[in-house]
Formats: sequence, C-alpha cells, structure tokens
Amino acid sequence: MIDTTSLKTSLTAAWQRCGICAGDTVLLHSDLRRILLKYRNDGLTVYDILQSFFQALGPQGTLLLPLCNFDFCHGGHFDMRATQYHMGALTNDAIQQPGAVRTGHPVYSFCALGYAADAFKGVNNFSAYGADSPFAMLREMNGKIAVLDLPDQHSMIFYHHVEESCGVSYRYHKDFRSLYTDEDGNTNFCTYRIYVRDVEHGVLTSVDPMGELLWEAGCYHGDRPHQGCGLRTISARECFSYVSRIIENHEEYGKLFIIDPEYAQDHPNETNPACKLGQPNPAELRATSHVSA
Repeated sequence: MIDTTSLKTSLTAAWQRCGICAGDTVLLHSDLRRILLKYRNDGLTVYDILQSFFQALGPQGTLLLPLCNFDFCHGGHFDMRATQYHMGALTNDAIQQPGAVRTGHPVYSFCALGYAADAFKGVNNFSAYGADSPFAMLREMNGKIAVLDLPDQHSMIFYHHVEESCGVSYRYHKDFRSLYTDEDGNTNFCTYRIYVRDVEHGVLTSVDPMGELLWEAGCYHGDRPHQGCGLRTISARECFSYVSRIIENHEEYGKLFIIDPEYAQDHPNETNPACKLGQPNPAELRATSHVSA
C-alpha cells in the first residue's frame, strides 16, 4: 500500500489556505476528477481526500455533503436505507462512514459527518430549501459552503434557499407525492415540496454571474475551479445577505435566472417573471446565451 500521508497533509494545508478552519461546519460540493487524475500515480484515494478535509476541520468540525436524487419527483419510491444518490465519489465514501447521518427530504437529502452530525439526525424538512432545511441550519450554525472544481451553476444550491426565503416571482412551491420508506422501514405515501423554477414561462437557472459578483465583493475565498487546488469557500450568512440584497433590489435577472431565448421569441407579448421585475420584454432577450437548466 502506498503511503499517502504527505499528500493528505498537503491537501489539508490547501483547504485551510482557502478558508476551511478548525471547528467549521462546511457544506461541500465537489468534483474530484482533476485531483484524482493529478495524483493517479501517487495512490491518492477518495477516502484520502475525505480524510484531508477532516484534518483541516479538526475534531470539532462537521462536514455536510449533498445526496440529491430526483426519482421521487417522477413517482419513484424513496427509501432512506437504500435509495442511491447522484452526487459523486466523495458523497459515496462519506455516507458509508461510521456515524454518518442522512437527512430525510427525498430529493435534497444530506449526509452529515463529524462533531455536529447528530444535530441533523431526524431532520425531515417538508420544503427542500425552506426554513427547516439543512440550508437554514447551516446558516444558523454560522457554517460555510465549500466548492471544489465546480462552477456555481453546478453546485450552489444554496441560492435556491435564499430565493425561497425571499419569495422570488420566478419560482413557486410544487408538491410531489410518492412512496417513502423511513429509516425504521415504515412505508407510506408522503408529500414533499420543492421551490421550483417556472419552466412554463421559460425560466432557466443561470447563477454563474452571481458567483462572479461574490468574487468581486470578496465573499469567496480561495481558488477558482481548475486553478490552484480548485477550492473556494464562503460564509453561508454572508452569501445569504449578499444574494438577498440582490433579490430585494429586483436585480436577480441575469444573475440568478434568465428567460429561455426560444420561449421569449415565441411569446413576445406575454407577461412573465422578467417583466414583473421590470426587466426587458421577452422579445428583447433573444440573444441571451443558453445555460443548463
């Protein structure tokens, strides 16, 4: 077996340089492909990377990782004990560790590990991004969000927590009902809620511009994706405060969402979320670049 102690120590120092501190509670979104490729000949494993984060966090640190699975939205049966998640290698390793806690929302579930993991035990929030969600708990605990080698567009779910808290006009509450098996094996039909984007009016999520504003404001600390170690961190409270001000000032168009140019072209006179916010008529938005939903 290859000794990866020095590599883990190096990674730990990199995470600390980017804002991970002893005793932090951190929500981590990650893409490990670049780092694993870089050290493919040195024996570095996914578990080594997980350990390096806990070395940075120390004995009183806590790590949260997303366990998203969208099958429930399409009538799939969610089982707390067995349902797989679609969030990558680090999450897969984390949920198998002793003491791992899984929260109960069937779509936006989380794995909690470490010192304050038990605070998330029994959390079964009705609304994915709501006031009783792990996102709100992270803010209450003065936690941080860390993103490794991912753009905001593919990581910063926390923005939706801010949007729900502020009641934006381009999203709405939608309930989903399907079979749900809890951690004790009890199965029932259950209803859960997500604050979804208004797809019928052409709303597309487009949050990379918000990320640029956070960099410019000095809210993000660390490295951009695929530069340096690739990790950036931000205080959950600071993120909430900054993004909520953008929303309160009705400046979220082009920062958190856009209108699909094809929809805008087909519905030039329709009242839509952009118009409600005092944004240009949809017909004027045709040149907007396409982003992933």
